Amino acid sequence: MRIAIPHWQSRVSPVCDEARSFLIVDVTDGQEVRRSQFEMTAPGTDLVGRATQLLDLGVQTMICGALSKELETMLLGVGIEVISQVCGGVEDVLRAFRTGGLEQDCFVLPGCARKKERRRRNGNCRRDLRL
Repeated sequence: MRIAIPHWQSRVSPVCDEARSFLIVDVTDGQEVRRSQFEMTAPGTDLVGRATQLLDLGVQTMICGALSKELETMLLGVGIEVISQVCGGVEDVLRAFRTGGLEQDCFVLPGCARKKERRRRNGNCRRDLRL
């Protein structure tokens, strides 16, 4: 599975739409097997370009902070699963995702109204999040 995490100063970027730096991580059987950095070249206003760049990288899941409904729809439309409203250090978030602990309150974006019903953006409850 290839995961993208937009980041800023080693933390999950609070606003995905404008993020430039992405950590790309390949995970197999719950273990990280490869990582790389990617610099987004499409501006935040070019949602098609942003979604296309992630799709061209083979990203299957994006873990991010806040994002616009338009970008979310675009990513879902090209088959990229979106796990949004996430905050924290990139390494902590990645570890929590790999071990099934991303649903902890410490990873909820501050001010998130969905604290009790944190969802994956494909409609499934985050409690069911597994690799």
